Amino acid sequence: MTAPGRRFTLTTLAVASLALPACGEGPLAPDHGFETVSPESVGFSSAELQVAKAHFDAIGSAAFMALSDGKVFVSWGEVDRKYLLHSIRKPLLGALYGIAVAAGTIDTSATLAELGIDDIPPSLTDDEKQARVSHLLRSRSGVYHPAAAETPDMEAARPERGSHDPDTFFYYNNWDFNALGTIYRQETGEDIFAAFASEIAERIGMQDFVATDGYYKDEVEKSEHPAYHIRMTARDLARFGVLYQQGGRWNGQQIVPQSWIDASWATHSVEDDLLGLGYGMLWATMAADSPIGIGPAVFHGGIALHYLLVKPADRLVFVHRVDTDHPWTITTDDVGELFQLVLAARQ
Repeated sequence: MTAPGRRFTLTTLAVASLALPACGEGPLAPDHGFETVSPESVGFSSAELQVAKAHFDAIGSAAFMALSDGKVFVSWGEVDRKYLLHSIRKPLLGALYGIAVAAGTIDTSATLAELGIDDIPPSLTDDEKQARVSHLLRSRSGVYHPAAAETPDMEAARPERGSHDPDTFFYYNNWDFNALGTIYRQETGEDIFAAFASEIAERIGMQDFVATDGYYKDEVEKSEHPAYHIRMTARDLARFGVLYQQGGRWNGQQIVPQSWIDASWATHSVEDDLLGLGYGMLWATMAADSPIGIGPAVFHGGIALHYLLVKPADRLVFVHRVDTDHPWTITTDDVGELFQLVLAARQ
């Protein structure tokens, strides 16, 4: 996200206040499985949220949800339609890691050499194999081998092989993320998508997700470690966000350890000092003084359009989705402005 400007005027506010409902899409809106509350009951203005809704409609978003302490006060668009998560797949795998580490199934101090992790020629060097699972979780492995699901921009920005030792440099690295998928399957003996269904989706009552919503993307000419892609509805992604916002607990049960969430949300690397952006463990962080105007927050994006954003201190969860199965014109700045408009509606 960059720091977008406000485009709406007082005239827009007046028109929107007359034209739009305060929340949801009316009586035929899809059930989202959460308690619905009025914006005013959680400290937001319905009239101001109508301005955000006008922006939502204008930019071509597919779905948006806002929850306060696990209660929905905004639900717009097709919250029950499954869209590709893109890079939001990473915090979902992170939750599985938290469970596996707590169970003693995965040791985050293990090196790639100890785990027998390598790749196609040019294979990993002995120095690269000293990277630990903990380094991969923070995207600090120092392994700059080609990877599946890399964008051209990622390929262009990828550092030279051997340019950085493990845990000395942050680079948002699909090789790390994909190798984590391989390590998870190897060490637990479980399929990622089946494990997510049983360990998380079923336990927190996701309405739509099934294991077949995930698939592996092999690019064997680049790497032996496939990407793991997931399709998910906004209402199910919101449920995952609320799980983390509640410290990993659901209906009195600890699903993901609180200590794992705390470590995942800590800023381990500075990604953009000017924008106040950092990276934890498979989550991005945003400082309170970020000029983007949304922080403090933790989030993850998918192609900079899909977002799961949590403001822990305010107990807020936002989910934004785009129909990226078809051509789009919406921009990252558009989405950032939507978040700003929603937050500006706080009374």
